Amino acid sequence: MRALKLDGHHVVVCHADGAYYALENRCPHALVPLDAGRLEGCVLECPLHGGRLDVRDGSPLAQPIRKPATTFRVRPVPGGIEIDLTSRAPAR
Repeated sequence: MRALKLDGHHVVVCHADGAYYALENRCPHALVPLDAGRLEGCVLECPLHGGRLDVRDGSPLAQPIRKPATTFRVRPVPGGIEIDLTSRAPAR
């Protein structure tokens, strides 16, 4: 995982199952930075209360997180990745 600040947005980029995913770098429950949490496969655990999110779509997997995290589209480009900050949308 890596935390980035892009055009005023705090983003955490996760590499999981061979792909890159980007989420807003704050827990939807506790509002703490997610980059201090633990990533196992596609599951990101909040460092404060242990709630879990699916990094692929931001969906909550374990309480106390009930609301989805905001995610951003990521696409590979030569030499790296591109994060579409205009695609900001919570998971369904």
